[in-house]
Amino acid sequence: MVVESYVVVHNIAKRHNVGTLARSATAFGVSEFILVGRREFNAFGSHGSTSHVRFRHFHSLHDARQFLKDRDCDICGVEITDNAMPVNHHPFTKSTAFLLGNEGTGLSAKECEICDFFVYIPQYGDGTASLNVTIAASIVLHQFGVWAGFPERTRDGNKFIVAEKPAKQTR
Repeated sequence: MVVESYVVVHNIAKRHNVGTLARSATAFGVSEFILVGRREFNAFGSHGSTSHVRFRHFHSLHDARQFLKDRDCDICGVEITDNAMPVNHHPFTKSTAFLLGNEGTGLSAKECEICDFFVYIPQYGDGTASLNVTIAASIVLHQFGVWAGFPERTRDGNKFIVAEKPAKQTR
C-alpha cells in the first residue's frame, strides 16, 4: 500500500505563510498541495521548494474533499478539539490530507465538517496558546512521515541533497 500525504490550504490569513508551508510540505514528502478558493499565493519563504511539490486548485471545500475521497484519503483537521488525538500517538491508518486552521480563528465549522478526525500538538510550556500555522504543519507532517516510514533524504555535509527541478507544472 502506497501512503501519501497532502496539505489543504483554505483559509490561511497570511498569504506569505503558504510559501513556507510549501517548503515544509516538500521537506516532509507531501504528494500534493491543495489550494481551495483563491489560487494565488505568495511564495515568500519557499526557497524554491514550490517547484518540488504538485499544486492542485479547487473552488470549494466540497470539491477538494471529493478529490481526496476518490483517492481513499482521510482528512485530518489540525485543531484542538474535544475529540482530537495527540499527533505523536500517530492515529493515522492510510493516506492523509492535513487541513490546518486559520492563524487567528482556527478551523471554521465548515472546514471541521469535512474532517474525518482531528489531531493536536501537545505543548509542554505555558507561554503560548497555539503555534504558527507553518510550525504546526511542520510538526504534524514530520509525525506523519515517521508513521508512514518515509525514507530519509540523503545528506551531503550539513544539508540534504535537493532533487533536480522537475518540469514546470501547468495549472
